[in-house]
Amino acid sequence: MMAGAAAAEPPIRVGVLAYRGGDHANAVWEPTVRYLAERFPERGAVMLPLDLPGMDAAVRAGSVDFVLTNTGNYVELEARYGVTRIATLHGSRSAASGASVGSTLIVRADRGDLQALGDLKAKTVLAVDPDAFGGFQVAWGEMLRAGVDPYRDLKDLRFSGFPVDRVAFAVEEGTVDAGVLRACVLEELAAEGRLDPARFRVLGARRPAGFPCAVSTDLYPDWPLARLAATPEDLAKAVVVALFQMRDDHPAARAGGYEGWTVPLDYQPVHALFRELRIGPYRYLREVSLLDVAREHWEWLAAAALALLWWAVHSLRVEHLIKVRTAELREANRELLHEMAERHRAEETARERQKEMDHVARLSILGEMASSLAHELNQPLGAIANYARGCTRRLEAGAGRPEELAEATRAIAAQADRAAQIIARIRDFVRKRTVAVEPLALNEAVRGAVALCEGRARSDGVPLTLDLAEGLPPVMADRLQIEQVVLNLVKNALDAMEGRPAGGGVAVRTGRDAGGTVVLDVRDRGHGLSAEARDRLFTPFFTTKAAGMGLGLSICRSIVEAHGGHLQALENPGGGVTMRVSLPAAGGQGREDHAG
Repeated sequence: MMAGAAAAEPPIRVGVLAYRGGDHANAVWEPTVRYLAERFPERGAVMLPLDLPGMDAAVRAGSVDFVLTNTGNYVELEARYGVTRIATLHGSRSAASGASVGSTLIVRADRGDLQALGDLKAKTVLAVDPDAFGGFQVAWGEMLRAGVDPYRDLKDLRFSGFPVDRVAFAVEEGTVDAGVLRACVLEELAAEGRLDPARFRVLGARRPAGFPCAVSTDLYPDWPLARLAATPEDLAKAVVVALFQMRDDHPAARAGGYEGWTVPLDYQPVHALFRELRIGPYRYLREVSLLDVAREHWEWLAAAALALLWWAVHSLRVEHLIKVRTAELREANRELLHEMAERHRAEETARERQKEMDHVARLSILGEMASSLAHELNQPLGAIANYARGCTRRLEAGAGRPEELAEATRAIAAQADRAAQIIARIRDFVRKRTVAVEPLALNEAVRGAVALCEGRARSDGVPLTLDLAEGLPPVMADRLQIEQVVLNLVKNALDAMEGRPAGGGVAVRTGRDAGGTVVLDVRDRGHGLSAEARDRLFTPFFTTKAAGMGLGLSICRSIVEAHGGHLQALENPGGGVTMRVSLPAAGGQGREDHAG
C-alpha cells in the first residue's frame, strides 16, 4: 500500500485495445503512455488495457480521456458516443498509401484443397471476435466479394476471443480449416518463435506496395487516437502536439512498432466496408425485404402455395370426386407426418447445438482459473519451502529432535495435500461443480492461516496479534477458500508494514456486528492507501507492489461474495488500513466451541 498526496488533477487516462491480451498491450503501448506522463509531469498518464466490450463500457462510463483502438472499433465508438479522432498512427509497416490494417486468412501449408477464398465454402473458420476489425470484419467483406458468406456458406464460423494467438494455434493443430488474423500477426508470432511460418499458407496472398506482410484483403487506415466528447479540447491539443513531437527513433515508437503520428487519415473506406456489411452505424440497413423473406422461408411458402392450390382444386371437385378427395386427404396426412418428423429433427439439432454452446462456456472459465492457479498455489508451496528450510537448518545445526522433525514433515505433507486440494477445486470449478460448503468455525480457519505468517512476522519484527471472539456462530463456507482469504489479507498487511517496524503491528480480530453478521478484521499500521489504490484496489492485475501479480484482493473479493459476504477496505484514523470481511452466520447452527 502506497501513501502520497493526491495530485491537483487526475492522471490522463488512455484506454488501449488489448487485442493480444494485457501483457502484449503493456509491452507495446506502456512506453507511449509513459512518454505522455513525462510530457505532462503535473498530471501523469495511466494506461487501461481493454478488450472490445471493456472499451465500449469505458467510453460509455467516461472512465477514460482518450482511446487508442482499432479502426473498426473507432468507427463504432464515433457513431455511438461521439468520440473524435485527433491523430492516426504511422506504423513502421505502413504501405505506401499510409494504410496498414488488413486481414490475413491462413491455412495449413499441407491443405492442398484450400487455394482461394472461394474454397472456404462448407469449411470451418475461426476468427477472434465478430467485432474485431482486422481480426474478422475486413476478412468478412473480402469473403463476400469472393462469393462466400461466412454466416451462410461455412460449415461452422467460430470465435476464439482475445488474444488472437489462439487462432493460429487452432489452425496449426487442425481443429479448424482456416483462421483470420490481423495483418502481420502471423509474422509477429514467427518472430517471437512461437510458431513455424513454413507450416502455414496465406489464402489469396497479396503484398501491397511498401507493406512487408502478406495479406488477403485491402488495407485500411491504422489505429487512431481519439478523445471523448467530455475531454477538454486544450488537453487534446496538448496531447496531439506531444505525440507529433515524438522522434521516430524514440523508445516508445520502437516498442509500439511505429514511426510516429500523423494527422487523422480518411476513414471513409471503413464506412464503405461497414455499409457493405450493414454493421456498426449502418446496422439499420438490415431491413428485411420480401425477397429476403422468400429466400429464408421458401420451403414454407412453397408448402403454403401447394396447400392453397390443393384446397382450390378440392373445393371445385369435392362434390364430384369423392375418391380423389380421399386420396388427397391421405397425401396431406403423409405431408403432415413428414413435417412433424422434420420439426422433431430440427428440435434435436437445436438441443445438440445448445449442449455444444454450454460446453464452450464452461471451457472459457479455464483462462480465468489458470490465472489464479499460480497465485493460490504460492501459499502452500511457500509453506512447504519454509518447513523444509527449517528442517535443513536444524539438521545442519545438529539441533533437530526427531519429534520436531516428524512434526515438520507432517506439516509439509499437510501443505502438499492442501496444494492438491487447490488443484482439485480449480478442476471442479472448470467442470462447473458446486463448491461443497459446511458449517465452519471461523476462528479455527483464522488460526490455521495466521500460523503460516507468524515466521515472517517474527523475522520482520512486526507484532502479529490475534483477538478472536468467543462463542461465534459457525458460517456456511468452504474452509480452504476462507483460509486463503485470511492468508492473503494477513500477508498484504505484513507487506504494508515493511520499512515501518516501529509503526505498530498487525492485528487480526473476529467478532459480530450489530446485525449478527460474523466479522473478520485484519488491521495494519502501514502507509495507507493512495487515491488511485482506493479506486482500483479490487481490480484484477492492479498492484502497488513491484513484484505483485495484482490478483490477491480480486480473488479474495470473489471468494467472499460467493459465500454471500462482503470485503471492504477501511482507513484507520491513526494510519494504515483495516480489511473487513463480513460473512452471514449459518442459520439454525449452534455456537462454536472456543478453546482460548
